[in-house]
Amino acid sequence: MMRVSRLVPLAAALLAGCAAPATQQAVTPVAPAALGLTGAPAPLIAGDWWHGFGDPQLDRVVADATDGNPTLAAALARVAQAQAVLSQRRAEDGPDLTFDGQGQVSRLSGKYIIPPPFGGSVRFVGTALANLNWNLDLFGRQQAAIAGARASGRAAALDLEAARLALAGSVVQTYLDLARAEAQARIASDTIATRSRSARLIDVRIRNRLASNLDAQGAATLLAQARQALVRAQAAQVLAKNALAALAGRGVDYPQTIAPTRLTLDAALPLPATVPADLLSRRADIAAAQARVEAAAAGRQVARRAFYPNINISAAAGLQAIGLGNLFSPDAGNAAVGPAIHLPIFDNGRLRADLAGATAAVDLATADYNDRVVGSVRQAADAIARIGALEQDRARQREVVRGFAETGRLNAIRVSSGLESRLGLIDNDVRELAAAQDDANLAVDAAQARVALVLALGGGFSQDTTR
Repeated sequence: MMRVSRLVPLAAALLAGCAAPATQQAVTPVAPAALGLTGAPAPLIAGDWWHGFGDPQLDRVVADATDGNPTLAAALARVAQAQAVLSQRRAEDGPDLTFDGQGQVSRLSGKYIIPPPFGGSVRFVGTALANLNWNLDLFGRQQAAIAGARASGRAAALDLEAARLALAGSVVQTYLDLARAEAQARIASDTIATRSRSARLIDVRIRNRLASNLDAQGAATLLAQARQALVRAQAAQVLAKNALAALAGRGVDYPQTIAPTRLTLDAALPLPATVPADLLSRRADIAAAQARVEAAAAGRQVARRAFYPNINISAAAGLQAIGLGNLFSPDAGNAAVGPAIHLPIFDNGRLRADLAGATAAVDLATADYNDRVVGSVRQAADAIARIGALEQDRARQREVVRGFAETGRLNAIRVSSGLESRLGLIDNDVRELAAAQDDANLAVDAAQARVALVLALGGGFSQDTTR
């Protein structure tokens, strides 16, 4: 009894000596109120929000991209990998049963613990054992590892949602660039037709001595400028189709399947006029960053609980015998059961270093979360501001287009009346084409700004689908 009473304080002292050192996080999550997110929530956005543009071909290209894009395939593989890690952690929390068998012909020492007639002879030695090992996880280290793996799996699934949204956004933005190039090509083609008729009219006037070669040179210059605009627009169409093929994970034959776009550029999307209060809960990438903070915190718990004893129950049962015939006899049976304890006493600072590294990992994950939060607020604010600015810009640009068009009409009357040379009107004609192109660009820019706001708001993401 005296010996037992002396062991109790010793065990208590050992446990106290294994207590984890105190560590503090250096980085804390940013509060939504600190970012001014106190307004009304944003309206719900449909998961297939791109349908609002009313172009079935766009719907098809987005579907092709989500089926065949390599980046999305990599995100799916990371989800499967995270799920496998979670299964491994769960498996480590339960009992482990193995079987070991061994048989060999050996010469047994005649000067050791085995007496004659076996000692000093050559015999068959066989062993067949079933082994049971069960980590009781009394201090929750394994449960913390499972919680960390579960959070990492959730982060991978959220990354997949974010990748899908980013991919859909890239497809829509690129498709809008294709629509932009088509609009520029139409403007250039219409301008070429108009300026070709003007050039032919000037040729007639020259033959009738009502115009000079200067007028012909001016008309040829304007026609060349319009043809240059058409070449550039056609090249932009090719590049946009190639980009869509790459996003869809397809080959060089895919652009041939893309017909002219039929977008409703001014399609209304349910978007807020200010940064919504529920912005952070709408974005999959922020939810993924938050899940990684949880995973890092669980890893910190694993490192902290490594300071405490690890208590297992182990058991073995099987057969052991010298001689093949004896291996299957009743007396060859062997069994053992009992507890096992692993208690860290001195490790040269390894456990403290592991805990410090795990704490730094929490700080790193938290800093990444804060960076994404601040970035998301800026993206939403920039998109809202750009939408408002583009609305005013488009209104002014339409006035510019109407002004150049009216000036061009009046100039045409002056030329036909012989009051003005065509050469003197080149500047207005060049500006009129540029104004029409700018107007088409602003229409696409406005649509892309609305898409950017959809992406900044997280699209149709819902955390309920990833829990």
